[in-house]
Amino acid sequence: MAMLEVNNIHSYYGNIHALKGVSITVEENEIVTLIGGNGAGKTTTLRTISGLIQPRSGEIIFEGEKISATPAHELVYKGITMVPEGRGIFSRLTVFENLDMGAYSREDRSSYDDDLDRVYQLFPRMKERRKQVAGTLSGGEQQMLATARALMASPRLLLMDEPSMGLAPILVESVFETIQQINKNGTTILLVEQNATVALAVADRGYVLQTGEIVLKDTAENLRNDEMVQKAYLGIE
Repeated sequence: MAMLEVNNIHSYYGNIHALKGVSITVEENEIVTLIGGNGAGKTTTLRTISGLIQPRSGEIIFEGEKISATPAHELVYKGITMVPEGRGIFSRLTVFENLDMGAYSREDRSSYDDDLDRVYQLFPRMKERRKQVAGTLSGGEQQMLATARALMASPRLLLMDEPSMGLAPILVESVFETIQQINKNGTTILLVEQNATVALAVADRGYVLQTGEIVLKDTAENLRNDEMVQKAYLGIE
């Protein structure tokens, strides 16, 4: 049984049919990526899985439990957290206060200090800036903070929406090295990323979305070598 099963979901924004029968699976300890152009439905897929949008039909199963109608805040307690597009940090709070907010759902606080130490090891800059107001951080630092905050909930499945958006190339490389390390530490990751080159470099498997439908799925290596993917998303003629 897969950790996450998304079966034939249809999601709407009002009368706009955004997802048209999307089905994906994510196995435990995998990095799975969704790639596609603007408006393809990548973010909508994550928002549906995370409970921010409820599908009109289809089902979502997490660790054997149907969660299609579960509100977003309850999914955090079940082990799913999301790093949203645009980071979504609490700009007027300090770095530490943002991290502490990430742990609000934890009923067992006994490992809180250990997890905070792990986050600081993963993101040393966050320890250096822990007393700094989050809104004064650079874009790259805010992305680190958004990811670190999600990890403070001790998730089993981490949803990441466009983590490289707006970052300089040298920071993009650092972000994706960190994503790989998070996965090696035992967190399963479902990654939405418009930069298909870096996404397929770190992922185990991938899905290609076009206008709300899955048009291709395969291992990341096979997708990198696919002619359609190369022309449409990797800039290879």
